[in-house]
Amino acid sequence: MLVEAIALNEFQLIEKYFTASQRGDAVLLGVGDDAAIVDVPSGYRLVVSVDTIVEGMHFPFGTHAADIAYRALAVNLSDMAAMGAIPKWFTLSLCIPSVNESWLASFADSMHELASQFNVQLIGGDTVKGSLNISIQILGVVESDRWLTRTGAKQGDLICISGIPGEAAGGLQTLLNPRSSLNELQQHCAQQLIHRFNRPMPRVNLGRQLRLHASSAMDVSDGLLTDLKKLCAASGCGARLQIDQLPSSSALNALFDAHQCEQLTLCGGDDYELLFTIAPSELPRLKAAVTAEDSFTVIGEITRDREVGCFRGEQLIEIADTGFDHFKD
Repeated sequence: MLVEAIALNEFQLIEKYFTASQRGDAVLLGVGDDAAIVDVPSGYRLVVSVDTIVEGMHFPFGTHAADIAYRALAVNLSDMAAMGAIPKWFTLSLCIPSVNESWLASFADSMHELASQFNVQLIGGDTVKGSLNISIQILGVVESDRWLTRTGAKQGDLICISGIPGEAAGGLQTLLNPRSSLNELQQHCAQQLIHRFNRPMPRVNLGRQLRLHASSAMDVSDGLLTDLKKLCAASGCGARLQIDQLPSSSALNALFDAHQCEQLTLCGGDDYELLFTIAPSELPRLKAAVTAEDSFTVIGEITRDREVGCFRGEQLIEIADTGFDHFKD
């Protein structure tokens, strides 16, 4: 990050970049006090999640401020989507090594733009000096009688995934290992994959539909296979994942060989797509309710035993699960 000699102190920084000009009726007290106070609508439950992203761990050094801000908020919106909740408010803890107004302006503009798109409001937070990392706590609401969890999958349920898993991981690989000999089509595909990594699309609208039809759900952050195992462990069941049914990415196919594409699709993280299960009888209703933007693919079936296996037809395929784990050696 570039260093600029400017006179903004912490409180001026907050007032200039992170104080909203308007606040919703449900926000009784927002940015500027010791804590925020919000009014939760009658008949709803409060849903709370928090995520931290760290430079060099969750995004490469040198990532543009606008992409960092988008990503920080998007991954939290994805948690709301996975619960079937309506995102409403968020708090921001921003740790930066120095005050740089051009960086802050780009960061704040991108964050406020995404917040406006999903009608979610910044209501408080903190700014400190240190290595670049961003923590966002998001709060949402969901109807008292209907929300999503990881624990409802049942034998015979279909396993589904939104979007195209693996593209974000392909984008990260492209960022970390740039190639100079790409043709025009491959360059376009590389930019497409990088965009998928930097700008994951929160599936909030799909999540709202899933709460009416799905038996369980979670978002995919650590890799499809890793997260499917988490869902099955929470539900006390197993899964048959059909590799041949996984959605294919023309962008991945243009840059990686077949084995690499399979590994990225199954084990690459950072997609923030929704992994969910649904009874076969509910599938036609869900398909009729969702838009093309929130398309999804059936990729397997829940089983009674607790084993999670990958199959081509009836053949069990051994997959080296390299999904992300912060504390894996």
